[in-house]
Amino acid sequence: MKTDSLFYRIFQTSPNAFFDLIGTPNPRGAIYRFTSEEVKQTSFRIDGILTPPPNTPDQPLYFIEVMGYRDRKGDLYPGFFSEIFLYLNRYRPQNDWRAVLIFTQRRLDPGLPIHYTDFDNGTRFQRIYLDELPEQLGVSKASLIETCSLELGILYLVGAEKDVAAEQARRLIARANQESADAASQQKILELISTVLVYKYPELSRQEIETMLGLNELKQTRVYQEALEEGREEGRQREATLVLRLLNRQVGNVEPELQPRIQQLSTDQLEELGEALLDFSTLADLITWLQAHE
Repeated sequence: MKTDSLFYRIFQTSPNAFFDLIGTPNPRGAIYRFTSEEVKQTSFRIDGILTPPPNTPDQPLYFIEVMGYRDRKGDLYPGFFSEIFLYLNRYRPQNDWRAVLIFTQRRLDPGLPIHYTDFDNGTRFQRIYLDELPEQLGVSKASLIETCSLELGILYLVGAEKDVAAEQARRLIARANQESADAASQQKILELISTVLVYKYPELSRQEIETMLGLNELKQTRVYQEALEEGREEGRQREATLVLRLLNRQVGNVEPELQPRIQQLSTDQLEELGEALLDFSTLADLITWLQAHE
């Protein structure tokens, strides 16, 4: 199971899930945006960065790495810290930074090499072990799903054993139906839960997963369909905002007359632009790309 990409999708959809996980509930968590960025000159890619808006210098950057397998080459810690310092050197952000390594099980942690032990007892670096999450929260495994936040319950579901995952997922869905503030929020939670089960049961189709979880009837309702469409549009708008921020950093301030053209791009086009902009050096490169892809 490609655990890291699943976690990054959860963090992208709900940044507050990350703050719940590290034990720092943050009422401003919703202002953060989750991105994956390449340090261009070195070809290093940092898979997970939670970034606050430019006008919040008091809020730190969060560099995130997820490990769902054993690091047999010894590259985990040297690579993780190298990527962080290369990023800081390349972009010189005004914000302070924190680093978080998330392991699905403690046994997958190879141990902090001697070169990085100064980070071990400080506040800048934190390691999370999902299999020990109930102990960290002071609850039992059986009651965690009912006592933690919905987002944190989804993260815990990723590491659950297959023989109990479906039952835990149904309990989370029941909570989502009762507690979600609106249809759009409910739809996001249900999509994340079903996606976790798709990863966990690769032998089943998504339709079979949804049948197992009892989602088929719910997804046919008008309220759910409207919420689904609203969620897609919100996601596209967020991605357009992120692409504009990256363009401003890469080629300078994007001219006002160009911004509506970017904001009207489809989700697929925004993803293509997000990859292409890494090779841009001037606004002329952006204009050429828009003329070719609009």
